[in-house]
Amino acid sequence: MQAPYSRTAYDLLCEFAAKQPDHPLAFHAGETVTYGAMAARVAAVAGAMRADGLTRGDIIGLLSNNRFEWLEVYFAAAAIGATLAPFSTWSTLAELEFLLDDSEVNTLFSIKSYGENDYVAGIAALQAAGRATALRRVVWIDGEDYAGFRHADPLARAAPGAGPSATDILVLLYTSGSSSRPKCVPLAQFAAIENGFNIGERQGLAPQDRVLVSIPLFWSYGAVNALMAVVSHGATMILQSRFEPGGALDLIEAHGVTALYTLPAMTNALLAHPAFKPERTRTLRTGVTIGAPQDVMRAARELGAKAICNIYGQTESYGNCCVTPHDWPLERRAACQGPPLPGVNLRIVDPASGAGLPPDTVGEIQVRGYLTPGYAGASAAANAQSFTEDGFFRTGDLGALRPDGALVYAGRSSEMIKRSGINVSPAEVEEALQQSDAVGLAGVAGAPDADKGEIIVAFVIPRPGAATDAAALRQHCRALLSSYKLPDKIVFRDDLPLTPTGKLMRRELAALARTAAEGDRP
Repeated sequence: MQAPYSRTAYDLLCEFAAKQPDHPLAFHAGETVTYGAMAARVAAVAGAMRADGLTRGDIIGLLSNNRFEWLEVYFAAAAIGATLAPFSTWSTLAELEFLLDDSEVNTLFSIKSYGENDYVAGIAALQAAGRATALRRVVWIDGEDYAGFRHADPLARAAPGAGPSATDILVLLYTSGSSSRPKCVPLAQFAAIENGFNIGERQGLAPQDRVLVSIPLFWSYGAVNALMAVVSHGATMILQSRFEPGGALDLIEAHGVTALYTLPAMTNALLAHPAFKPERTRTLRTGVTIGAPQDVMRAARELGAKAICNIYGQTESYGNCCVTPHDWPLERRAACQGPPLPGVNLRIVDPASGAGLPPDTVGEIQVRGYLTPGYAGASAAANAQSFTEDGFFRTGDLGALRPDGALVYAGRSSEMIKRSGINVSPAEVEEALQQSDAVGLAGVAGAPDADKGEIIVAFVIPRPGAATDAAALRQHCRALLSSYKLPDKIVFRDDLPLTPTGKLMRRELAALARTAAEGDRP
């Protein structure tokens, strides 16, 4: 598909609103909004923002689950040249206080509550205590005050220099990393569009596609990946307020969803749901997922997204920097994370010396190209150690580049298990376990051991109706792994510690491994 000419998010929306005004942009909660209607809504919200004193360079906060208002505030902030700071709806009050202070949000658009979180009472308590001092106003988007924003006079043409620029920061995204506090990642307007378009191209997206977006929009997987991939191709988002497998299956079937953004835990939840039937997902064609080869195979063969893409990336690289082309053979897509996207460079270096490594040699993955200009807020202190002098980002991930340029991800360097002095990748053991038809999801971590230094502890969620035991699984792994990589202990569980976005929580998994190992000691 021809790339859009727009280099700011609002211009991108308007470009497609002019081209296909009556084409659906998004569906949510029984309502459909077209590209033309969304452009009109955004113009009104942006006009109200400017009338309220917001202007280019201001930081606007957004605390909301997936809904039309999320899109309205996102594009409206971009329209006036402001920067949006979307926050996780799972944030505790203490976490929210840090996010508001660190980002220096001027105005916050928020829903009143989410789950057990009462944001009205929480934010009032912060303000009463003299905290979140940069915050001057809260607009409740599910309250009456937001109605004034939605029905304001449309945004008038900005004076020269007052509107958005391609290099303006579109979003400040907060991502959990190895530090105790989330890192603040600024991402520019033009790069989000260009990289997002390239991600959509790898999936083979087109205007007729209907893409299930049940991952949170406040995550990079949503804000600068799914959202930009869809809009830059004039496609349609099928929004789910939050992921729930039964509701997701209903949406896929009702709307003839052709693409989806998923994760291994989400794929397994869909397949394990009592209402799942292959014919309900027969319209699926493509999409993206992370995980071991077996995770990609399962999404393609069992869920039905035959052309699904395997991906690699991080918030710092606009969500993804590697994506497998959808038209590669499935076995090839499953075995690697694909070549770098256009405009992206990867290199593999020795973690200790920094020297470049030859193909098929595992080392630290470093990325350059579509990349954050550097951390902001308190995490800016990490810039010197996170970026090289020649502009590469030190990911902290391990992987190898094949001779054809495709990346093979090996795992986080901090997660490697040193068993009897030999490094073992948890991801490799998880992949082997998940090739068993009896395993739904697996998580692997190391635990301290007096004799071996560390032992390998595997946690397994069996597939519904499957019968297996530790000895059978160990025998299964024996055919796939070297003896030093075999799990020393296998623990069966009903669940695993996952982030709200479906990733394994490695620290919690390591704590479970330590507890399991200690239980075996006399």
